[in-house]
Amino acid sequence: MDHSRSLVAPTADPPLERALRDKLARRNDDSGSLGELEPLALRIGLMQGSLKPRFHEPQLLIFAADHGLAVDGLHGALRYTTDELVRRLLAGRLPLAVFARAGDLALTVVDCGVADTLPAHERLLARKIAHGTRNPRVAAAMSVPQAHAAMRAGMEIGDQLRGNLTVCAGLGVGSQESAALLLSRITELPLRALLETGPLMSPEELAHQLAVSQAALARHREVAEPVELLAALGGFEVAVMVGVMLMAASKRQLLMIDGLAACAALAMATRIAPPVLDYCVFSRSREHRGLDLVHKHFRAAVLPDLGLDGLDGTGAVLGWPLVRSAAALLTEVAEGEEAGPTRPGPFDDGDEGFPSTLGY
Repeated sequence: MDHSRSLVAPTADPPLERALRDKLARRNDDSGSLGELEPLALRIGLMQGSLKPRFHEPQLLIFAADHGLAVDGLHGALRYTTDELVRRLLAGRLPLAVFARAGDLALTVVDCGVADTLPAHERLLARKIAHGTRNPRVAAAMSVPQAHAAMRAGMEIGDQLRGNLTVCAGLGVGSQESAALLLSRITELPLRALLETGPLMSPEELAHQLAVSQAALARHREVAEPVELLAALGGFEVAVMVGVMLMAASKRQLLMIDGLAACAALAMATRIAPPVLDYCVFSRSREHRGLDLVHKHFRAAVLPDLGLDGLDGTGAVLGWPLVRSAAALLTEVAEGEEAGPTRPGPFDDGDEGFPSTLGY
């Protein structure tokens, strides 16, 4: 783990930050302030280590898995089984797929642990660790070797990503509740708030989810080591996302984090390599009171809330044009304007010195 941690570099770069701020200030001389686009542009420039950040081949990765918690009736508000949702998404029959096409985001569904066997599809990546996790109320959700295997699978995916921006979101029956368990242990946020999705959740449903979830936490209360905790409470989709995030951050790529499962993966990834957080932009696709607390825990600014109630990832896909526009604020040259350098002062363009692989 120490080797992995050392290869995710913080984005802090005072000379570059000063140059980026100066460049944004010059942009404001004629147009006035562009509000929250400016700090977003600053962060993107620091992530890429450049005064001219650019994105190419943006990816939307949906990580799908089933969860043993579902046998206790913890399945949230999903109206379809996990495999049905995956099939509908791959067939382009869900708004998330439509928005991804409109935004030129390459959609891939990663089968991390769907209970059923999914037919081959050009946009389906089979990385099934097992046919769903076990119920953490009665046993560890997965074995420690399975958790390691899932993280390695994620690192392999991250290493092979074609672009330099990835939307990460989870999908699956029980995914939200499993993520709430993991987040509660890692962040010490109250479990009740993480389970309470919104005003439409009935008191009876919340009470049931709280009783089952508290029993699961109690069973694994002695577990503290990060990967063991992931194995005890997490989902396969979260474990694979952890690996993707570690690898993407090591390559200085931007991660768009959407939903409770992605936040759980990020919480785990930052336990392994804290600078991963430097490479993240947050969005939301549904009302969820627990998400408000999680975003505050990360001290994260969130892309504008559109009042959505859809699959995780939808908010990020709709927010992608804002991210692209923030980068263009620094990169696109106005008519008659000098192109200017890519790096301030004596620094050269390029990514020399940035790691391309993680040892794990």
